[in-house]
Amino acid sequence: MSTVRLFLDIPLAADRAVPLERDHAHYLFNVMRLGQGDEILVFNGQDGEWAAVVAETAKKRGVLALSKQTRAQTELPDIELLFAPIKKARTDFIVEKACELGCRRLRPVFTQHTNSERLNLPRLRAHMIEAAEQCDGLSVPVLEEPLKLRDVLAGWKDRMLIFCNEARSAPEISAALASFPRGKAASILIGPEGGFSPTEMEAIGSLDAAVPVSLGPRVLRADTAAVAALAVVQSRLGDW
Repeated sequence: MSTVRLFLDIPLAADRAVPLERDHAHYLFNVMRLGQGDEILVFNGQDGEWAAVVAETAKKRGVLALSKQTRAQTELPDIELLFAPIKKARTDFIVEKACELGCRRLRPVFTQHTNSERLNLPRLRAHMIEAAEQCDGLSVPVLEEPLKLRDVLAGWKDRMLIFCNEARSAPEISAALASFPRGKAASILIGPEGGFSPTEMEAIGSLDAAVPVSLGPRVLRADTAAVAALAVVQSRLGDW
């Protein structure tokens, strides 16, 4: 069985004793059936990954003893995803897969055709933490507060904006990114299920930093498009 990994939002250092919160204690002792002396791995997104031993157990609490760092902290590629919230389960899918794929930052944006304007950010962050724990990640992406797309575009600077054009009239994404160097900062914009409005299309097209791309010959659902675009951008500009 794979070693249990746990995200802890506290500083990590050698020989530190870490009291466990109730939820963490329940997960380790009741769900994973760990006991005193068992080893796990912990991380916090800043201090790398650390080996820890269960030093104390109780019904609703416990203590971990940190021993040594197993991996130094690394930085995620400067890739962010701008996405319009969709149905609950599919939004969950987007944030989970973005975390697994190594996205540094997620920015929900409300468009004119967005069909869901209610987001439970703590629940989404919990999904991202679980994804990072399970996929051997060292960091959890930043989840920004949602904003209206028009406000985001109005304040846009010179950061590359990879705009996934559902009209499929733009260059294929791999070809469009071929001339850019690996490590270049980039944002990916995925539209809502109803597509961007003409006004939004005009605003996006007016940006000098916008790079329109096609995701191929088939129309993709919004959650599929997010995963497909992130995969290609990671392979071209990121750490794949």
